[in-house]
Amino acid sequence: MGRGKVVVKRIENKASRQVSFSKRRRGLIKKAQELSILCDVEVGLIVVSSSGRKFFEFTSGDSMESCYSVGK
Repeated sequence: MGRGKVVVKRIENKASRQVSFSKRRRGLIKKAQELSILCDVEVGLIVVSSSGRKFFEFTSGDSMESCYSVGK
């Protein structure tokens, strides 16, 4: 039996929201890494927390600048 559909709306409980953010951030970074490997592409990802004080980045290349310059 599969999972039910998840309703996409803001999680009101602050602790649950933080846990969900952490898990989904890790999943998103993992998918970006897989995309980079499988498709042989440069991937740059920036995730900013809701407070704006923390940011997390992933780059498949040497730096985020190298990912940006590839598309130009």
